[in-house]
Order: sequence, then structure tokens, then C-alpha cells
Amino acid sequence: MSIVKRFITESIKRTEIDEFLQKKLDRAGYGGVNISKTPLGTHVVIYAMRPGLVIGRGGETIKELASALEQNFKVSNPQISVSEIEVPEFNAFVVASRVASALQRGVHFRRAGFWALNQVMEAGALGAEIVISGKLTTERARFEKFRAGYFPRCGEPALRATKKAEAHVLLKPGIIGVRVKIIPPDAYFPDKIQIVAALPAEEKITVPEQTEAKPPEQAPPQAEEASQPEPEAEVQATEVADEPKEEAKE
Repeated sequence: MSIVKRFITESIKRTEIDEFLQKKLDRAGYGGVNISKTPLGTHVVIYAMRPGLVIGRGGETIKELASALEQNFKVSNPQISVSEIEVPEFNAFVVASRVASALQRGVHFRRAGFWALNQVMEAGALGAEIVISGKLTTERARFEKFRAGYFPRCGEPALRATKKAEAHVLLKPGIIGVRVKIIPPDAYFPDKIQIVAALPAEEKITVPEQTEAKPPEQAPPQAEEASQPEPEAEVQATEVADEPKEEAKE
């Protein structure tokens, strides 16, 4: 088997397992599955709102799921663990199933769409989009779109951050499809700018001064000049001493 066919078959198997678990664990609030291969076998992590219903009494439900995965989907030595969904509003599978169950109970599609959208945005999501398609009001099929928040359309960050899910419900007019896309609050986008109101105060680092041995100070040159007698003073003294001699001669 070539590498391309191997990846295609593995992707098909993951999709079939996801659909099987979605139908089997509908009452438990199924939110997705993560499958990873280990040296001991295959590790299967099931996300659900009510893990108790997935486990069952004494682990009966988990044992049934493990045997079904091993027989029907050829999963080698499946080891199933259940993880509870902390914030159901950020899980696209849960939101889509809620809208589908509301439509099945007879709630108007606009009311169900806006109700689910408000719940997702109040939980803190960056953006959300809910599309309900089918025979909504007339015999001709159409779609109704509910969108709010920051919702980029293209680019690799948008593809990685967006969580998608689909659900279908059978009503009297026909099958109604529900498609949900959610961007959680921890999504990273390169064009997102964070503005800081005030910068933190800088810490001043004091460096101790190094004391160096100074050479002995020398007397300033002005002191030496002051100790020596000025020549002008000597000239004046000689002139004053010679004056009385001239008067005596006269």
C-alpha cells in the first residue's frame, strides 16, 4: 500500500469511528474523539459532557465500545479513556447537537440559532457561525446563517483555530442540516495586536563603587610661588633705603 492510500484509509476509518461514537453516545453529550497509536495498542480518548454514561456500571459501556472498535473497525488493542468537556459552549459537536435537538422538539429555527449563538458568545468565544439549511419555511430548500464576533475566513491560522461540526435532524419537511464553526478565546492570529495601558516601572540597579588607592596629593604650584619673594618688592625696598643717604650729602 502506498503512503497516499494509507493516509486516505486511516482518515476514512477515523471518520467512521467518529460517526459511530456520535450515534452511540448521543445521550452522553458526545464532543469528539482523539485516536493515537502507541506501542501497546491504540489510545482512544472520548470527550463527553457526562462521562458517567460513557463508562457505565462497572465499565460495561466502555468494554462494549472497545469490543465494537476491535471487531468492526479493526482497531488493535483499543484502550479507551473518557475526558469531561470543561466548557461545552466551545465544543462544536455539543452546540450542533443542541440546535438539532431543539429543532426536533419543534423550536423555531431562528430562535434555536440565536439562542445557541448567544450562549457561545457569552461564554467568551472570539467568533461563531451557525448555518441551518433545508426546507425551513417553504418547499424550496434554503439556508439561514447566524454569525457574531471576529470570524476570519481564510489563512492557515483560521483553518487551525476554527472548530467545525455538523449535525442532521429528520423533520416532516425533510432533513435539516446544522453546521457550526467556533473560534475559541485562546486562538492565536498574527494580526492580533495587544495594547498595554501602562508600562511597568523599571527597576533601578545600583552598582557598588570600587574604591581605588589614590596617589599622595602634591602641593599646588601656586603655594610655591607665594613662598618666593616678589622681585618688585625688593626694588622698592632698595629705593626707599637710598633716599636718606642723598639728603645727608646735601
